[in-house]
Amino acid sequence: MDKETGFISHLSELRKRLIHSIIFLSVLFIICYFFSEYIYGFLVSPYAEAVKGDGIERRLIFTALQETFLTYLKVSFFAAFFITSPFILIQIWKFIAPGLYTHEKKAIMPYLVITPILFLLGGMLVYYLIMPLAIKFFLSFESLGASTNLPIQLEAKVNEYLSLVMKLIFAFGLSFQLPVVLSLLARIGVINSVFLKERRKYVVVMIFAAAAILTPPDPITQIGLAIPLLILYELSIFSVNMIEKKAEQKNA
Repeated sequence: MDKETGFISHLSELRKRLIHSIIFLSVLFIICYFFSEYIYGFLVSPYAEAVKGDGIERRLIFTALQETFLTYLKVSFFAAFFITSPFILIQIWKFIAPGLYTHEKKAIMPYLVITPILFLLGGMLVYYLIMPLAIKFFLSFESLGASTNLPIQLEAKVNEYLSLVMKLIFAFGLSFQLPVVLSLLARIGVINSVFLKERRKYVVVMIFAAAAILTPPDPITQIGLAIPLLILYELSIFSVNMIEKKAEQKNA
């Protein structure tokens, strides 16, 4: 009876945390929709800066009546989810914290801080470096028509461009969680630093394969994702090694 009561109370607590997260996300979504044009302007800025001064009148187009409206909804949800992510992490922490010992809380707390920071760093890398380079790379294939009879000029669609930017921000943000995942696996004894070092060459292949899947088919974004992930993997080995040394000292 006590187990059943405890299980029901846990479900009630989980339900409460989920409802709080959904309400917070919904309120932020409505707020972000009123500022969707400004968010759109922020996300389109890398494209505007990349084509500035090229002598061609650039624009973004839409080919369906509902496309711009749906794009604004998508942009608003993207911004709302981005802002809500730390709040969701806090709700997860409040749900699991009562069942943890003091030393377990101290061990997990740094990850709650570093997770949104790494996600933000991944998004900033896309916005300020990868996207401008990728846009210039793709625009280099435009033609004035001297050898093709007709000019080849980009007429980017609003929905496609913003979907690409948001996809890359999420892909880089999630990929930058690699040190967090590996460190947590090391804490529970699934992996160790020797395991990570011995499989480094396989991880390199896997990282480049993942970069090819998560990014457009161009070398700029693929290399732009792969190189930071390789650096983060090496930092993960260092982090896991530190965790092992602390565990050894504690056991001694």
